[in-house]
Amino acid sequence: MRPRTDRGRVLLVLALVAVVTVFTATVPLLRDFFDLRVYYGTVHMWVHHGGRIYDYHVPGTSYGFTYPPFAALTMLPLALLDRTSAIVVSLLVNLAALAAVLRILAGPGWRRHGWFRWALCLCLLALFEPLRDTFSFGQVNLVLLALVLGDCWLLATGRGRWAGAGIGLAAAVKLTPALFIGLLLIAGRRRAAGFATAVAAAATALAAWADPRASHFYWTEALWETGRVGRLDYVSNQSLQGVLARLGETGRPLWATAVLLTLCVWAWRARGAVKAGDWTAAFALTGAAACLVSPITWVHHLVWLLPSFAVLLRAGHPRIAGALYAVLCTSVVWLWFDDASGIGGFLGSNTYTWITLGLLIGLPTGQSRLVRLPLARSLSTTAAAPSPESPAATAGSDQSVPSADFDAAATTGAAGDVCRGRGLARSPSSEPTGSTRPAAPKPQSSSPRASSYTVDPAS
Repeated sequence: MRPRTDRGRVLLVLALVAVVTVFTATVPLLRDFFDLRVYYGTVHMWVHHGGRIYDYHVPGTSYGFTYPPFAALTMLPLALLDRTSAIVVSLLVNLAALAAVLRILAGPGWRRHGWFRWALCLCLLALFEPLRDTFSFGQVNLVLLALVLGDCWLLATGRGRWAGAGIGLAAAVKLTPALFIGLLLIAGRRRAAGFATAVAAAATALAAWADPRASHFYWTEALWETGRVGRLDYVSNQSLQGVLARLGETGRPLWATAVLLTLCVWAWRARGAVKAGDWTAAFALTGAAACLVSPITWVHHLVWLLPSFAVLLRAGHPRIAGALYAVLCTSVVWLWFDDASGIGGFLGSNTYTWITLGLLIGLPTGQSRLVRLPLARSLSTTAAAPSPESPAATAGSDQSVPSADFDAAATTGAAGDVCRGRGLARSPSSEPTGSTRPAAPKPQSSSPRASSYTVDPAS
């Protein structure tokens, strides 16, 4: 039921763009680039006012810079910009990172999907709450995902000589991506794991040389103060720690047990994916596990689940992918913003955690390297001559593929074309506000107090 003419396709895309624009402008509260304001204020105070990295706080809140010092070092270009230019640069960098992620997940045959499918895909992505929050907060997780998936591409295409550099840089900016070094060890890629560790250590040492006091403070004090990041029981925290905190269980032994069990499941499943040569699934499982075991996983951190949806599409489960994706577009967890008590609160306020846990346990691995794409019509065992609209069927296949299989998201369905372990495959944080509620006097709100700066950098 898709338009048959270019004019119809253009009209449909324009209509979807209008709907997406209205939705993103009216339904969720805009995040007012809160995290970018943290980065900007920190760098300007550090460079222009002689302040220390971890002394800056967004006015009206107790929240400041929470990343390792190397992250501040990478953000030094912000010292040359005014606030408006910083916002523009943030949007452009995140768009470039998103393009890189989609390019890697789509595989070498990404052009075959055409402009129409890519336009539909982008409209769907604009509704994805973690992604739209990443842009609206001015967050860096999408850039880190692109760096990590770059290593996935290197390993899958036999270019493993430089594999590990992206993971090492990502781990030096934020600690969570360090779990991917564990994946490299599980996969027996000791050279890549060592390279990633060396890159992370070198970046950390560079930051220590640039600002020894900041590095000492971070590694000895700030790292262990979770209160600097936000409340553990806040509804946006969709990690295992967040689930336990909302139940009133703040003891570390229970959380440590849950983390240990999760890591055991991850190691077992990731090792199986690597043995099957399925690097996409291995990286997707690691991203899901990292979100679960991190003490704080804000909703916008869940961009690490994007590879999981590519795996589901590739494995022929578009309906499951579509259903889970739709839930992650709804901002449903914010319905329990004030009260997460009772059975309903336990189930509803942790919805995104359940999805992440389900992906870790049930994500298919080791799928066929030859990706089936939605076809314009069914193919029988007696295949007709191939055409641009109906590619030739795989030899020996007697199954048809309906064109309704989540056609809009098919752009990521070819993820297995690249991220496979057997060479090239063939072609076929700060605490956010509630997104559905009026602005509240919470950290990362869009209140006038939180919109100002404690410093007024010279233009």
